[in-house]
Amino acid sequence: MKRAIVTVVGKDTIGIIAAVCTYLAENRINILDISQTIVDGYFNMMMIIDVTELDKPFGTIADELARMGEEKIGVQIRCQKEEIFDLMHRV
Repeated sequence: MKRAIVTVVGKDTIGIIAAVCTYLAENRINILDISQTIVDGYFNMMMIIDVTELDKPFGTIADELARMGEEKIGVQIRCQKEEIFDLMHRV
């Protein structure tokens, strides 16, 4: 199984989770774990996803999610392969 981490951060608004989950489902990406919080009007979500069955290159998925976040939802969406995420967040 190939896994990736999706993070979503920004001002809370209606439909953030729906938009991200719809995009993932349309691209055959399964959500393995999800956590989200809202603190003083700011939305923060982290997802672990299974990218084993991608029909598109991983970079395309990451770019499309980032663009969707900026242009349609007004949040920052970042998608990273699990091994890269782990290396970046090692203490």
